[in-house]
Amino acid sequence: MAKEIERRFLLKNEGWRGLAEGEWLKQGYLSVERERTVRVRIKGDQAWLTLKANISNVSRHEFEYPIPLADAETIMSAMCPMLVEKRRHRIALGGHVWEVDEFSGQNAGLVLAEIELSDEAEAYERPDWLGEEVTEDPRYTNAHLSRYPWPTWGRG
Repeated sequence: MAKEIERRFLLKNEGWRGLAEGEWLKQGYLSVERERTVRVRIKGDQAWLTLKANISNVSRHEFEYPIPLADAETIMSAMCPMLVEKRRHRIALGGHVWEVDEFSGQNAGLVLAEIELSDEAEAYERPDWLGEEVTEDPRYTNAHLSRYPWPTWGRG
């Protein structure tokens, strides 16, 4: 059984830019319940179906399966009312890899950093461009962003 332990952060500056090339991802959601999500993702000419089940605010069971690109494109166009599009930058730092997601499309302007850990209490180096942790705020999950785009939140 696969397990994902992840922490999410807003960024306070652009010190991360130039540390890694980015790659475009497009994903759609078939289920966006807090207890479970079902996602289809396209990266380049590859596609995956991913199932996640909530364990805690930080941990989830995660199962990911490659699927044909044509199937993913059909699923997205026929079953996913809104897509999450982003450019992902993978930055190696202190024995971990930070994934900085620069959103476009409906969530343009949002930039988040994520780190995957092997244990919820695992220590990690915090780069100086890291801002507020939003791991426990479900609005910052991609599943939520697929239904409620970031610019519509009415922040002050």
